[in-house]
Amino acid sequence: MLDAEDFLHHSCRSAKHFSLAMEYLFLSGTTWVGGGYINGTAEAVYVPGYGLAWAQAPIGYSLSLVLGGLFFAKPMRSKGYVTMLDPFQQIYGKRMGGLLFIPALMGEMFWAAAIFSALGATISVIIDININISVIVSALIATMYTLVGGLYSVAYTDVVQLFCIFLGLWISVPFAMSHPAVTDIGFTAVHQVHQAPWLGSINSLDIYTWLDNFLLLTLGGIPWQAYFQRVLSSSSATYAQVLSFLAAFGCLVMALPAVLIGAIGASTAWNQTEYGVPDPMTKKEADMILPIVLQYLCPVYISFFGLGAVSAAVMSSADSSILSASSMFARNIYQLSFRQNASDREIVWVMRITVFLFGASATAMALLASSVYGLWYLSSDLVYIIIFPQLLCVLFIKGTNTYGAIAGYLFGLVLRITGGEPYLYLQPLIYYPGCYPDENNIYIQRFPFKTLAMLTSFFTNIIVSYIAKYLFESGTLPPKLDFLDAVVARYSREHMDKATLVKSDNIVLNELAPVNPRHSLTLTSTFTNKEAFNYVDSSPELSNTEDN
Repeated sequence: MLDAEDFLHHSCRSAKHFSLAMEYLFLSGTTWVGGGYINGTAEAVYVPGYGLAWAQAPIGYSLSLVLGGLFFAKPMRSKGYVTMLDPFQQIYGKRMGGLLFIPALMGEMFWAAAIFSALGATISVIIDININISVIVSALIATMYTLVGGLYSVAYTDVVQLFCIFLGLWISVPFAMSHPAVTDIGFTAVHQVHQAPWLGSINSLDIYTWLDNFLLLTLGGIPWQAYFQRVLSSSSATYAQVLSFLAAFGCLVMALPAVLIGAIGASTAWNQTEYGVPDPMTKKEADMILPIVLQYLCPVYISFFGLGAVSAAVMSSADSSILSASSMFARNIYQLSFRQNASDREIVWVMRITVFLFGASATAMALLASSVYGLWYLSSDLVYIIIFPQLLCVLFIKGTNTYGAIAGYLFGLVLRITGGEPYLYLQPLIYYPGCYPDENNIYIQRFPFKTLAMLTSFFTNIIVSYIAKYLFESGTLPPKLDFLDAVVARYSREHMDKATLVKSDNIVLNELAPVNPRHSLTLTSTFTNKEAFNYVDSSPELSNTEDN
């Protein structure tokens, strides 16, 4: 058992001792390659009318890693932040950090719950075991080794899991393709045999929906603690960028066997297999096409290899999500908001307790599988609509403040909820052009309202921030109305000092940006947030310390 100091070190900064190869496997394996990624890609390729054209996750998430490496990895790692929420709490204050923790936590928790549920359903297809038991046992294993080892346990198990995923699925593909009931996938890609061609197509009416979902995956795939926890634990800022680029390539490679298995499912005459009739689509088991292919088109000993691959994929995402949620809570909520002087040992025990609580909560939600996927889908939208524009502003837009951040948060949230959600049977309050009712009489939006909500949140943050700054600095509003201490106050209580935000055992003080007076920002200031990018502290106290 690790002592408290070692656990904290392992959980926050341990990957800096790994080689570049280990870090690459770690980052690419668990950032997006999980049970939902593997099963979802196969399902999208298999479903008639969608096909490969709508399997956006491999390209979208790979691009998100590339964009993260180009624009976000270096500034975040160079500043020595420990979690994704650190820059928000430094610039916008602890209250705003707490608000942003909500959609971030929702995303991590529902993602973990959804993939626990996927694992239980997969095992129930391959072997005859109760779904609830398989979910509980799998969640318990992932929670326990995350609880004991922190980031080291996640990293080491991910290397083994990546190997299992790659080997297990690739071994299964040739056996499935050679089954007598399977038609050549090259022919079925463009010709209708058992169902519509698996390459799929995009109707002109659905172009905006396709673009909206693609932008959600690409840009919404950046502001996740599961990604930044790997970037921030890299040995250097340059490594963090290189890892992101290599992980993008790994993300694509890992999707190839899932694409092939989905194509095999679409090319199979299921009435010639032990699965029988009707086909998986008619039975509403399209989401389980990957384990069904492994079960009915592969020999028994090969199907067990495939089961191990899917199980490994699920585990590799679940443990990192649980650790991400617990690390954000322990640092950004417990330590920075309530217990600034908490010892390392106390923080470690908070992390251990929250790992267990979040793991248990994700397990409980996984047992309610009928609603987990819809809730996770909505929380994924919130990450894209709320957190992404806030991250852009806090890193790249000079002069934004807490007033703008709160306004952008609320505007984005309201526009997303009023757009409706068919999966949750939530009727829209705003009917955008092109909307139509589905079979349940729930209206589906063709208009890219998610991207509209994201852009509204982004520009609202900027506009309200500059208006508030102008009103206070011009004297139009008295200083006493600056109740958030975001503009007038010279040393706002909402902004942590260097000793609070980053402790000396994590990063040297001169790597942290100074907290400048808010009134020093003028209305004519433009882009580049120097508060987040100014690497050298100009304060006389720190200069004297460095000279000594």
